[in-house]
Amino acid sequence: MAESAVTDTHPLVYHAAASRVLGQRAAQHFAAADRQEAIIYVPAAVVWECALLARGFRINLRRTVREFFSDLFANPAYQPLDLSPDQIYVADEVRINRDPFDGLICAAALTLSLPLITRDGEIRESGRVQVIW
Repeated sequence: MAESAVTDTHPLVYHAAASRVLGQRAAQHFAAADRQEAIIYVPAAVVWECALLARGFRINLRRTVREFFSDLFANPAYQPLDLSPDQIYVADEVRINRDPFDGLICAAALTLSLPLITRDGEIRESGRVQVIW
């Protein structure tokens, strides 16, 4: 089985849209999860960010946010990750950048000691989180 990872918002949206923008390693990891050969944790912050982006018409999930994530989590390889106080403390301590979603998503990866699927340059450059792209 491929290693587990945490996903950032944009890779999950790219994967759902079958976008070719997704990096090769990231695409391979999502494909492995689709085959139930890898685990991808989806932080609560990603769910909330998707809801905000959909509400603002910046992304189109083709269904409600609830239906989108219900479909996603029907595959046991995609695991929802609740927001914990520890993640909030880590996000505050690490301060990757000023984006609160990035902070919480990175904190989710750090508290699980897992790599983060992201192409975010600030996150990569911080060196705080192992990145898959």
